[in-house]
Amino acid sequence: MTNRRLLNVLSGKKEQIPPIWLMRQAGRYLPEYRATRAEAGSFLDLCYNPELATEVTMQPIRRFGFDAAILFSDILVIPDALGRSVRFVQGEGPKLDPISPSEVADLDPSLVLKRLQPVFEAVERVRDTLPDETTFLGFCGAPWTVATYMIAGQGTPDQAPARLFARREPEAFKHLMDVLVDASILYLVKQLRSGADAVQIFDSWAGVLDDALFLSASQDPIARIVKGVRAEVPDAKIIGFPKGAAQRLHGFIEATKVNAIGLDWTVPLDWARDELQGKVALQGNLDPTLLITGGKDLDEAIDRIMEAWSDGPFIFNLGHGITPQGNIDLVHQLINRVRSYAR
Repeated sequence: MTNRRLLNVLSGKKEQIPPIWLMRQAGRYLPEYRATRAEAGSFLDLCYNPELATEVTMQPIRRFGFDAAILFSDILVIPDALGRSVRFVQGEGPKLDPISPSEVADLDPSLVLKRLQPVFEAVERVRDTLPDETTFLGFCGAPWTVATYMIAGQGTPDQAPARLFARREPEAFKHLMDVLVDASILYLVKQLRSGADAVQIFDSWAGVLDDALFLSASQDPIARIVKGVRAEVPDAKIIGFPKGAAQRLHGFIEATKVNAIGLDWTVPLDWARDELQGKVALQGNLDPTLLITGGKDLDEAIDRIMEAWSDGPFIFNLGHGITPQGNIDLVHQLINRVRSYAR
């Protein structure tokens, strides 16, 4: 295979022009996505329709020519596969039936592979469709982030329900983490064996945790997932994205042994270069709001990231997912500026 510049970076190599992709690059800011979403019916129906999920995954590749495609799915297919009720309410986001401590014992990760077979079929279809030069990324949500939705039944500003559950019900919380670790390993290994080149683990709510809970609920479960995946796929390339981890990124990188670290837009560029880039490839970290406002602020922010990180292994991305208000013209501007950058 001729792929792929992004895989070179995940192997610790510097690329003259950094590969670029965007979190949530297949999403509501694209009119073609909105049309496909309407055709599918519900959001989960779209995730579980291999033909339509493949179409959505390919849409930003056709429009923008990104260096990587990321599987169109959702982190909450795991609780759905575990038998929990998951639905997406228009204008409100995901809704689940909050799990009780007694219900945690009923979760069975052995169901995951069978129930998520449509996702793996989509992986196979995308693999057959992608250009050779385009890296294909699978993903999962980290156990902590997935657990926050399972416990609260929805997203909350500081995930207090999950933090309280972890302290009040430590045994049930530990079991929930164990189930999610096991399910995530099965899920990622199957994605890799079905055609994904690499995977990303999203811990979008890592930043709400204190030091002790960060270790036990974010860092340790992700380290176990990485170890478990590589026990089955020894050369698996894995990107970790513990949003908001800040100065705890040092320990996270050492403990998890990820190939690249996704950084949110609050991480200082020089600090990341000096403290992290010698250990791991960097991915990030443009503020997604700049793809709404544009102007010279966008150009200057791109240039600052390029100036800081281009001398080492580096993947250009956002500091979190592109928003539904993202401007297509500004995405083109971003890609052109990254690929034409000259120091």
